[in-house]
Amino acid sequence: MRIDLHVHTTISDSSLSTKEMLLLAKERGLTHVAITNHDTVVGLKEAIEFGKAIGVEVIPGIEISAYDFKRQKKTHILGYHFNLEAPHIKALVDPVNARRDANTKWQVEQLIKAGYDLTMDEVAQKAKDSTAWYKQHIFDVLTSKGYHRQELKPLFQKGGICDRVITYVNAEEAVKAIKADGGVAVMAHPGQSKTYDLIPDLVAVGLDGIEKYHPDHDEHDYEMIDQLTKEYQLIQTTGSDFHHTYGPNRPFGQLVMETLPFK
Repeated sequence: MRIDLHVHTTISDSSLSTKEMLLLAKERGLTHVAITNHDTVVGLKEAIEFGKAIGVEVIPGIEISAYDFKRQKKTHILGYHFNLEAPHIKALVDPVNARRDANTKWQVEQLIKAGYDLTMDEVAQKAKDSTAWYKQHIFDVLTSKGYHRQELKPLFQKGGICDRVITYVNAEEAVKAIKADGGVAVMAHPGQSKTYDLIPDLVAVGLDGIEKYHPDHDEHDYEMIDQLTKEYQLIQTTGSDFHHTYGPNRPFGQLVMETLPFK
């Protein structure tokens, strides 16, 4: 087996459609792929069927955008193998996606007012397969017209004209929702998010594992995760966090697991 447990598609914020991503996974020798789009379970049934047709097993997944209100930290919780109807997960994440969509449209309006060369229709076209508009769709339009990412990033950072955040779900509630729908809950890239201190509280409500091998992790992270997974008897996962051209260059097809850590 060659398994990647953290992959995105155009249904959230990747530039590859589900079919394109799965065909690329097949080409790169992957046998199992977990589709973990942000805050949505849309398209998973269709992905599973297409994966069967080409010989790639699709593991239903999600990456929930969450927040620890006690420590005031953002975190991401991966969910796997839940009931595909996912009533508890959907009740939690659908409002987040609606807030994201509204916020990104507001950001486009601010850019238009400031004189940037883009329209609502152009961004809508980039986001046509997604369950929400994302900053990546805005960047795609603007960079295609000659703007550079480095000049655009400050617009979305603190004090920039597009600086406005949305409310994420409580991290403990994210874990509970995944478990309520029969799934496996895993903390995504804690080294990237600096969220190791959240793990004891999340274990208390059902956290099953930690993403160990991730492109943004190093030897220090591996040691931390080994220690925590041993202490709390958690599983370890591996994922490329692949977004194709909408994210950093990721080792899709190279950063893999050889056995599934759950059934």
